[in-house]
Amino acid sequence: MDMMQDPSDLFAALGQTHRLAIFRLLARRAPEGVPAGEIATAVGLRPNNASAHLAHLARAGLIRGERDGKLIRYRLDLAATGGLIDYLALDCCRGRPDLCAAAARRLHAPGEDVMSDKSYTVLFICSGNSARSIFAEAILSREGAGRFVAHSAGTRPRSELNPFAIAQLEKLGHDVSGLRAKHVSEFQGPGAPHFDFAFTVCDNAANEDCAPWAGQTITGHWGVPDPVAATGTEAERAVAFAEAYRMLKHRIGAFVNLSFDKLDRIALQKAVDDIGGAQAVPVA
Repeated sequence: MDMMQDPSDLFAALGQTHRLAIFRLLARRAPEGVPAGEIATAVGLRPNNASAHLAHLARAGLIRGERDGKLIRYRLDLAATGGLIDYLALDCCRGRPDLCAAAARRLHAPGEDVMSDKSYTVLFICSGNSARSIFAEAILSREGAGRFVAHSAGTRPRSELNPFAIAQLEKLGHDVSGLRAKHVSEFQGPGAPHFDFAFTVCDNAANEDCAPWAGQTITGHWGVPDPVAATGTEAERAVAFAEAYRMLKHRIGAFVNLSFDKLDRIALQKAVDDIGGAQAVPVA
């Protein structure tokens, strides 16, 4: 195998808890990358300790740092990562994908695994499950009625529904009787529902090291500003909630109109990524 780095160097770089956490974070956020300060916060490190681990991974060739204005944004080196995967496949699996990579081949072969015309189950994740993810659950339940089953959850140990969020939903005619704040643990472990899609809707949730969803759920990050953090008068805070609702409605509207019966898994993953990266336009 032609690799610029000895595989043992790559394994050594990943053989430390925080460096592996950084690598996994950048893998989840590939290809756009993450600023150094955000990485330190996400993995619970002081900035100087995070810098040392980032430098170690960069020397191994697994990540790259690029200046983005005043920030340094780190990205996964996809070629090096792919080379490491090739090494494992060729050396450990003797070049036989049927031994080691059957699941990956099924999930990522272009043209295969086209989504059938069925009902899809979707989970929206936020840190608090008090506003944004609740908005998303309510919007998809109405916009995708009959085709989508929507759930939402938060990563914080405890949360409560935000009264501004509930008022916004009631004003727009949503049924709020079944809404409640939930923790992601309700949807993990034995007996948990299978999710076809899982979307994070706030920046903190995007960097959480959540357990993988069974069945290799298609995931996306549809972050919007946190209306709960808005300050000012009651009217000004209400505007922040209305804006968060508008942005999520725009993205969910694009999502429910995708041609699910014509898109394979790779195309569908790209589509949900594009929706998350697009700027929401005003709703007429």
